Amino acid sequence: MKLGDGVEQAIHSVTMLSCLQPGSTLSAAALAEFHGVSTSYLLKHLQAMSGAGLLEAVPGPKGGYRLARAPEKITLLDIVLAVEGPEPAFRCNEIRLRGPNPYSCKPAAPCTINVAMLRAEQAYRAELRRVTIAAIMADLKAIDRDGAIAARTNGFLALHERKSGNAA
Repeated sequence: MKLGDGVEQAIHSVTMLSCLQPGSTLSAAALAEFHGVSTSYLLKHLQAMSGAGLLEAVPGPKGGYRLARAPEKITLLDIVLAVEGPEPAFRCNEIRLRGPNPYSCKPAAPCTINVAMLRAEQAYRAELRRVTIAAIMADLKAIDRDGAIAARTNGFLALHERKSGNAA
């Protein structure tokens, strides 16, 4: 299964937004700059996550994006579904009903290939549902022994975080 680049960008953006002070925001342009990606492409995914209730879009000069939920309440599955949509990765088109020798009537049993693929999808989604942004941040903190990752992030936020004082 291949997920679009937007999923990676969205997950990284949400982890970055989880580092903001209460009431602060970060612009789409700043998020795109930090990750070295296209602002317009990232903006599409930020808007999708805002529409899904994961992010809050704040208008105005101190505006930008911030989390709409606590990091413990945002899962990787939430982000994937916001960016990619809810449809399963595999969609059975019942090709067994086509070709030179198709079933002459609708088969009584479901397509076993579709059943297997849906089971795999359920397992994949269950694992994504298990992992929260808070857990990712805890893992990151554990591996950042020399503090280089935190220093990079904090240095960038010191320049770009928009502090409004109004918590979400």
